[in-house]
Amino acid sequence: MQWDDEGIVLASRAHGERALVVQLLTREHGRHAGLLRGGQSPKTRAHWQIGNRLTVTWRARLAEHLGFLTGEVMDAYAARLLDDPLRLAALASATALAASALPEREPHPRAYRLLLHLIEALGADDRWAIVYVEWEIALLEELGFGLDLSSCAATGATEDLVYVSPRSGQAVSEAAGAPYREKLLPLPGFLRSAEARPEPQEVLDGLRLAGFFLEQRVFAPHQHKLPAARSRYVDALTKVLAIPG
Repeated sequence: MQWDDEGIVLASRAHGERALVVQLLTREHGRHAGLLRGGQSPKTRAHWQIGNRLTVTWRARLAEHLGFLTGEVMDAYAARLLDDPLRLAALASATALAASALPEREPHPRAYRLLLHLIEALGADDRWAIVYVEWEIALLEELGFGLDLSSCAATGATEDLVYVSPRSGQAVSEAAGAPYREKLLPLPGFLRSAEARPEPQEVLDGLRLAGFFLEQRVFAPHQHKLPAARSRYVDALTKVLAIPG
């Protein structure tokens, strides 16, 4: 069996003395692994860093086999972030989430496009921290756990939505949520309006919101925790946003 596709490197691990087992998110074949012969050589390993996009070929005798990978680099995104530890941490978090949450060998072309959009934003867009939160919210939707941020769960109102119910994942208006605000999750304005200019705390609120539902709905049912790379990114961003200016 053989297929050709393009993919984003999500993770890799050593296999034997020379090979790597590489996890990819491909455009048409979903999250897919394969064995990369000679992958531990410095030159080859540099091409297969997390976040890099490649054209890949996967071959195996049977569909259920691990199979072998070959590929050529299309965009070496990882190298552009080496001098920016915070953006590199965001990349590690996003790829770890995709590797842990998306089902293996199930096509998710929208998830592929969204991850690629985030990776491109990390290299060129000052709004990258907002795009990252949007990626996590979109990942929830892709996995069937989308949040309803269009109207109030209690009243149906579409204005002044400032909370999210941790039970239903639906927005709650300021008036309806006031008596229960300590039990509700903050809803950042930028998730409701692309024109909103968020304060640092709103970015952290967005991460808290997405992280709560990722943990409760995606990972906890399988007795798993959020990837460690995600926690490291949130900690790093929290420290940076806490610095004046």
